[in-house]
Amino acid sequence: MGYLFTGPMLLGVLVFTLIPMIFSFVLSFTKWSFVTGFDKIRFNGFDNFRQLLQDEVFLKSLGNNFIMLLAVPAGMGIALILAVIITSHVYAPGAFKVIYFMPQISSVVAVAVVWQVLFHPSYGPVNGFLSALGVDNPPKWLADPSYALPSVMLLMIWIDLGVSLIIYIAGIKNIPADLYEAATIDGASKLAQFRSITFPLLTPTTFFLLVTGIIGNFKSFALVKVLTDGGPAHSTSVVVYDMYQTAFVDLQTGYASSMVMILFVIVLAITGLQWLGQRYWVNY
Repeated sequence: MGYLFTGPMLLGVLVFTLIPMIFSFVLSFTKWSFVTGFDKIRFNGFDNFRQLLQDEVFLKSLGNNFIMLLAVPAGMGIALILAVIITSHVYAPGAFKVIYFMPQISSVVAVAVVWQVLFHPSYGPVNGFLSALGVDNPPKWLADPSYALPSVMLLMIWIDLGVSLIIYIAGIKNIPADLYEAATIDGASKLAQFRSITFPLLTPTTFFLLVTGIIGNFKSFALVKVLTDGGPAHSTSVVVYDMYQTAFVDLQTGYASSMVMILFVIVLAITGLQWLGQRYWVNY
């Protein structure tokens, strides 16, 4: 009976995850385009990987991926502060949860369009506000290579804020109230209670959000595609977007598969380091 229930799931993992991963690994050592048919597959060893080391667009995309990782702890920090405030100091906390979670359940396209309007260089309300404050030359945001990536990171923080907020609130509610009562009797301030009780007991939650956030960050594609299309001048391109362009626009399936393998190894290494390091700062 157990196999009957788990069978569809195992079949889905096998067909849509394991087999494509193995196939992609094999293709990473080939020079092939999926439109030419399987009989045109030609193995070229490590040539794809050697070429990637000299591919400026790929290296730029990989660098952008690492810069975008800064959005993960920044978003978690904001979510933690909001979770503490909403849990203890506001009325109708459910309303705030809905407000902050709204971008997460909205269409990425709709959110990106809203962001494009907000940060439009000419008639966007953000630059209108800056001009009203006396800023003569406000940034062009998504149209400026220097500001495009930070603009995308801000949007990523805004979209993911709701999930982190809800999970942190759930973690705070699981902390025994008698710990705070004992700390209050001992004269501990709210800041001391946060530093000695709330933050240490939330480290498992923080570890979970950090791991899933970094993996999700490396998988960023739809937002970059809709918002900037990787531009201007590849300033917002990421590895998954570069892989999409290479595989489905330039039709270099083998070369794109080698990008996938490098991304897989990087994500696996970072997750492994996090897993090894969690014993030094996570309190279970």
